[in-house]
Amino acid sequence: MSLSLVWNNEQDKLDIDEQFIELLDKLLQKAGEAEGVTEGEVALTFVTDDAIHELNREYRGIDRPTDVLSFAMNESLDEEMDIVYELEEDEELDELTDVLGDIIISVERAEAQAEEYGHSLNREIGFLFVHGFLHLLGYDHQDVASEKVMMGKQEAVLAQVGLVR
Repeated sequence: MSLSLVWNNEQDKLDIDEQFIELLDKLLQKAGEAEGVTEGEVALTFVTDDAIHELNREYRGIDRPTDVLSFAMNESLDEEMDIVYELEEDEELDELTDVLGDIIISVERAEAQAEEYGHSLNREIGFLFVHGFLHLLGYDHQDVASEKVMMGKQEAVLAQVGLVR
């Protein structure tokens, strides 16, 4: 298996074409390479502000929309293992452990932020995608030092594919 991107579009504000998905896949490969992650599946879903608002409220207890949410599989793997051990086929266990997690991006929020920061929508969504991927790997930005590390990693990956400010 290799590092793969599976995507879904649940919004209609932005037309998601194959060229854009290829760019995001390239970002995933570069970010994975930088972090030593060569295998696994990342699920990416594009949603509306309303949809991400609902998810943010349900899973984080924050009653407002946000730009990106990440749900790392390794955080919930222990909960899933009781179910998986009941399965008879080892392949299904392998499939579960190969999934790194889900990244959900609000296209509406990304559009607003791209305009606010004065860069392209591709750059903003790329930034949010890499940000979400790093969260799947356990990175966080709860303090100045960890935010600096995470931001540096994000910018380095974006620069490799030409998505600079």
